[in-house]
Amino acid sequence: MQKEDLCTVFRRSCFLSIGLIFFVAAKSQSKTIRFPTIDKIWVTADLYAPNPSAKPMIILFHQAGYSRGEFIEIAPKLTAMGFNCLAVDLRSGEEVNGIENMTYKFADSLNMPTRYTDSYTDMRAALSYVKRTYPNSKIILFGSSYSASLAIKLAADFPEGISGVVAFSPGEYFSKFGWKHDIIQISASRVKCPVFITSATNEQENWQRIYDAIPGNSKVSFVSETERGKHGAKTLWKIFPENTVYWKALQGFLKRYQ
Repeated sequence: MQKEDLCTVFRRSCFLSIGLIFFVAAKSQSKTIRFPTIDKIWVTADLYAPNPSAKPMIILFHQAGYSRGEFIEIAPKLTAMGFNCLAVDLRSGEEVNGIENMTYKFADSLNMPTRYTDSYTDMRAALSYVKRTYPNSKIILFGSSYSASLAIKLAADFPEGISGVVAFSPGEYFSKFGWKHDIIQISASRVKCPVFITSATNEQENWQRIYDAIPGNSKVSFVSETERGKHGAKTLWKIFPENTVYWKALQGFLKRYQ
């Protein structure tokens, strides 16, 4: 029992060390900003903008329980491809890779709800910020898990200026919060821009109907035939062997914006 506990501690220490390395490297390329929502919450985000301001902007939204730290190694790779990025703390989340979710902490300090559905307000605020600050940029929404679903809904509700959606592990996650059980499928039927959907192999049934509802021929889906994959955008992290095949598929989709 003691040996197992020591192994667990060792693995956790290695994970935190790797996260710290990427955090230090990523922070050298980014600056932390804040902007308000319509319900007066301050949203915290990391801006990675080494490229000209007219280059496409990818807005990065994390999965449940996480923070903008989900993207500390993903965002620099995207900027190397010629994109600028905004990694956003949503109020439904906590911490990952040593980075606390400051939007959650602010909302919680005011006793405001922090359910998945409440994060939609933060995503709208992020979209408004990018439209206002980078008026000449194409905008790509990039979501992970529940935020992937909300990114699809955001593209349907506010299509002006949105050029694409990247959705890692979307699904119908919101009926327990009072939304329709098929709200994302309904939203998907109104999306006008290209959409890329991917996930772990065993998650495809969670989003197939959403994907089928998207009109047109500019949608793309990917499930690896050789690797199982992980839930959400963390499948792109270097610590997971399958990151290579998922990066290749993502890069294939993003080429249209370069």
